[in-house]
Amino acid sequence: MNLRPRSRLSLALLAAGVASWAGSCAVALGPSYTIEKQEIRVRFVAAPEPQIEVAADYHLKNNGRRPLEELELRLPGKRFHSKELRATWDSTELTLTRDPENPRNAVVALAEPWKVSARHTLHLTTELVPAREGENSLSFSSDAFFLPAASWSAELLPPKGRFATGGVPPKKWVLLVAVPEGFRIHTSGMPRKIARNRGETVVRAEQGKKDPYPFLIAGRYITAEAGKGDKNVHLWTSKQQDAAKLRDVSEGLARVIAAYNAAFGARSKESSQTWIVECPVVPGCFTGLSPLRARLLGRGENERTTTEMISQDTMVVDLSEGTLTFAAQAAPSLAASWLGYAQNPAYFEQSPPLTMFPVFAAAVGHDAVAGGEARGETIRRALRLIPPGAKLAKEKEQDADVLRVKSFLLFYGLQDRYGQETFRKATRYMLYARRERGFDLNDLIAALEQETHDNVVEFVRRWMKQPGVPEEFRARYELTTATTGSPHKESKP
Repeated sequence: MNLRPRSRLSLALLAAGVASWAGSCAVALGPSYTIEKQEIRVRFVAAPEPQIEVAADYHLKNNGRRPLEELELRLPGKRFHSKELRATWDSTELTLTRDPENPRNAVVALAEPWKVSARHTLHLTTELVPAREGENSLSFSSDAFFLPAASWSAELLPPKGRFATGGVPPKKWVLLVAVPEGFRIHTSGMPRKIARNRGETVVRAEQGKKDPYPFLIAGRYITAEAGKGDKNVHLWTSKQQDAAKLRDVSEGLARVIAAYNAAFGARSKESSQTWIVECPVVPGCFTGLSPLRARLLGRGENERTTTEMISQDTMVVDLSEGTLTFAAQAAPSLAASWLGYAQNPAYFEQSPPLTMFPVFAAAVGHDAVAGGEARGETIRRALRLIPPGAKLAKEKEQDADVLRVKSFLLFYGLQDRYGQETFRKATRYMLYARRERGFDLNDLIAALEQETHDNVVEFVRRWMKQPGVPEEFRARYELTTATTGSPHKESKP
């Protein structure tokens, strides 16, 4: 799905909030319906050609103030090659019409008005098929497939009108997954029942509030454990991996996880596990880094991405070139496991300077793997993208890049001024306090001022308003050689 996670979640949270408010009243304030029960079924067919069948049932009630004449759906994203979405209302076939103002949405005209208090069942079906030659879509083989936490299922939207509510999933609902026997399965939610019948394995997973985006990954994988202590990293590969290489992967991932726990707080027990799974079909599997982000993380602009999170706890990877640099490549994607996927919606979409907070988070993990003077090298790479004392260029594109790099370096500037541990404490507090609600620059400043009792807002204002970056900051990294990997906290005037 091309819709950004924050946009999707913000819509759901807004609808949920209004629905909760409206639910406290005797009658809804505007046009409204509720999903009393829902079930999504996924069945993977390996032969004669692989295909993913997706079906969903929604048991709906009109609890609004007036009859409804249509429904609106957000269609599955274009990342998959899918057949047309089909819909029935009870047993009546419906016609889906694309919304001219938003092609991602479809309007479903009902044959008869949906009366107040009336109940109906909406049934949706579609099939996902492998990408065609030349397409850059997600694909799958007869031995493995995955559905990320977005893009593959339709989404019900609130009706149009003031104070409208609807489309919010019930507190608990069922994801039913059927795959060929011998497949390993990892899915969102809590598995409640596993059955085997006629060469198929069927998993019934209960989804709840902590599973805002259903996902699953399955295939004929060989499993191994990486990580230290409680062995919380599960590695799924198509072929047996060398034990010595796995130890290297384990140690690198352990450094990344420790760095993220320190910087952003330990993940909850529910999300303490990490699955790293070999991508079934590499072409189209990864969305790639922007050229600027690639430069900031020390990668070539044309270097292809080989890792990507598909849920809060699951990453798909390309192991075709071995595991030598795997941990460093995985670090940027792993950052989303601490910050994204409904934990902090604003992680994905912000205004400057927090636009670059995801890249800074990725750099924290990248530098933890490299060790030594990696932090200083990351800063020096960024400084080379801003000429000394230069004013912002007139071209919009150059202005935007300079602003992004300044924003990226601001977080290092704050670390230097107040100390890395103080910055970590403030960041952890901000993320904890704003979990599931999003955050902005004011929240970061408030958290830092609480820790430091200093005028942080003035420091941020001067950093972002002046052309280039402060000369003392540039000199600290360009004219001196750090021996500890990080400079001492600067003294305040």
